[in-house]
Amino acid sequence: MSSAPHVIVGGGLAASKAAQTFREEGYEGDLVIVTGEAHRPYERPPLSKDYLRGEADRSALFTVDEDWYDRHADVRTGSPATGLDPGARRLALADGTALEYAKLLLATGSSPLVLPFPGADLRGVHLLRTVEQSEHLAAALKEAERVAIVGDGWIGMEVAASARQMGREVTVFGLGAQPLERVLGPEMGLVFGKLHTDHGVDLRRRTQVAKILGEEGRAVGVETKDGERVDADLVLLAVGATPNTGLAVAAGLELRGREFGGGVAVDGRLRTSGADIWAAGDIASVPSPRFGRPVRVEHWQTAIDSGRHAARAMLGDDTAYDKLPYFFTDQYDLGMEYTGFVAGPDAYDEVVVSGSVESLEFVAFWAKDGRVLAGMGVNTWDRMGEVEAIIRAEKAPTTEALQSFR
Repeated sequence: MSSAPHVIVGGGLAASKAAQTFREEGYEGDLVIVTGEAHRPYERPPLSKDYLRGEADRSALFTVDEDWYDRHADVRTGSPATGLDPGARRLALADGTALEYAKLLLATGSSPLVLPFPGADLRGVHLLRTVEQSEHLAAALKEAERVAIVGDGWIGMEVAASARQMGREVTVFGLGAQPLERVLGPEMGLVFGKLHTDHGVDLRRRTQVAKILGEEGRAVGVETKDGERVDADLVLLAVGATPNTGLAVAAGLELRGREFGGGVAVDGRLRTSGADIWAAGDIASVPSPRFGRPVRVEHWQTAIDSGRHAARAMLGDDTAYDKLPYFFTDQYDLGMEYTGFVAGPDAYDEVVVSGSVESLEFVAFWAKDGRVLAGMGVNTWDRMGEVEAIIRAEKAPTTEALQSFR
């Protein structure tokens, strides 16, 4: 038996949950966590919500106390991995050292996508992924009056809500007819669009940003492709994320194509094409028995579930991963839970609603070819288990039955 440690590469929730699971499942060997960030692993949803608004302190980001790591793992912070040699079972670190492993988990997460906008490097232009970026953004929001957000996905809309709750003027630029359209489609995107306009956000739909305007090295506004200028003291670029697959590429591991969202290809046990290498969290493209295709999801619950599953698989559990994607958001007085998977706005036939969209208390179902693909509860709690049962059913309830879902 190898005396080398099990190694986890990553500083997010997938890494944290994997480490906990190793110990809960009785693994007594050496365990090393390698992260390029300066802290032990933490969760990211608060970075765009209560932590950004100053309603939660830093300790709320860490799901495991520091003394737990002191007892159970060797956490190498500020030590990004720079290379991976599967044949030698060796991980290269930025400080020039190498770390041998018996088994390896890649949980490297994702990074904000940065489009080549002129002016993207000006002071006052922000990205949001790390705790430091959230803190810099929070400090800037305290001083700003006008905020421009480029991108109308989850990060963009959650920050828009936080900025409005802090009393800032907010303009959001999105390419679709509605915010969140790529995930929710136009019908439910409209719900979130109305939510934000009702709270004073200036939504610029079907609008492409051409450049960030600057004066004396600092951002002062945004210019669209149509030549319109919108003044802003602060600009957030939130146009999406890209999986951190650099180590996998360097090691020659199999990747998924763009049609499946990219990422590292894994099997049902979250094993990559490399011997004794697993992947979890944002980077893992996992075959879905329910949807008959690989699915890569960048959400909190997937990090938890896949991190735990990978650790058990590394300890010999041969159970296939079969979790449905799940995510949530809180914006103003709207709380939402969603489970299932829809490949895009053209991948479903209809959206069936039970409840009242007008009063923001309802459940929506996305259906295609007689089966439900996904369901979303808005200000309706503890129903996702029932929704999951409907998604997994061989035949969906009738439209009338879905409309009367209570």
